[in-house]
Amino acid sequence: MRHKVKKVKLGTDKDHTISIMRTLAMQVIIHEKIQTTGKKAKAVQPFVERLITLAKRKTDKKSAIREIEKLLQHESSSKKIFEVLLDRYKDKTSGFTSLIKIGNRKGDNASIVQLELIQ
Repeated sequence: MRHKVKKVKLGTDKDHTISIMRTLAMQVIIHEKIQTTGKKAKAVQPFVERLITLAKRKTDKKSAIREIEKLLQHESSSKKIFEVLLDRYKDKTSGFTSLIKIGNRKGDNASIVQLELIQ
């Protein structure tokens, strides 16, 4: 039974799902908005929010950088979190991302969403 299970399934094996999540999270952090399918956006949105709150809560900056780089494996995305995003979201506690429905993809009619960081 799947009672109270909120994890979104992407239809791939575990390693590929982790790779998709890391890549999309890095792109959201670096470019601040991406267009992707609805399921992928709903899967990566809590992951991105968790990364930002992790950076905000850690008092020791080195351990936070290590933790974020372990999850993302990309140096410039962790730098951007600490240099740009922490100053932007110092007063907010949650709700750093938003989903905007764009429409459907022409080929397979999949819903396309824009996932962006709130200014």
